[in-house]
Amino acid sequence: MFWSVSLILLLAIAIWLWVSARYMVRASDGVVIGTRPGEALLLVDLQAACWDDVHYDAHMRSQVEKAVAREVTQAQRDNIPVIALRHEWSGLGTRLVAHLQNQAGLVKGKPGTELAAPFADLADHMIVKRVEDGFETGELDALLQVLDVGHLRIMGRDGAHAVARTAQAALNRGYDVTLVADGVATAQPLRFQDVADALRSQGAVVRRG
Repeated sequence: MFWSVSLILLLAIAIWLWVSARYMVRASDGVVIGTRPGEALLLVDLQAACWDDVHYDAHMRSQVEKAVAREVTQAQRDNIPVIALRHEWSGLGTRLVAHLQNQAGLVKGKPGTELAAPFADLADHMIVKRVEDGFETGELDALLQVLDVGHLRIMGRDGAHAVARTAQAALNRGYDVTLVADGVATAQPLRFQDVADALRSQGAVVRRG
């Protein structure tokens, strides 16, 4: 009896962790937006805990920093809002999965979840997200509605993960999406290229500079 109960409990925990892991990496659907004239620049997960040699080499960091500075300057010149998404694993299931996958650097309450120094003062708005998809909480949807935004320029990290999921979620909602490729840091360049091709096939614009 004891072993049967233990096995059922372990199976339930395994299923719960599997569901949490899947939830972490899915792109959400949402209400399809109507015509909106506004544009916003979206900076994804450019946080201190991940902005170092362990995650990205100096060349890639320099390239992204220059691209972000260029796009923010252009956005300010054109009176376009800059929105920073800041990641925190906060739910119990996602925090456990993050620890198991050695992704615990951005767990809520830990140092390093703040924006990295090159990006610290660039955003007009800051939103905390809980999974790879920046739309998951609904807070980004609400802000973009208030700002009357229908076009998103997206850059940040990581190109094969949070940037990809957020861009996909935006497309699912009917946003026009421009992926600024030289402003995207990725540890998996080939996978990011596949992601960029898939997003392009759904109508996204992928550009450099």
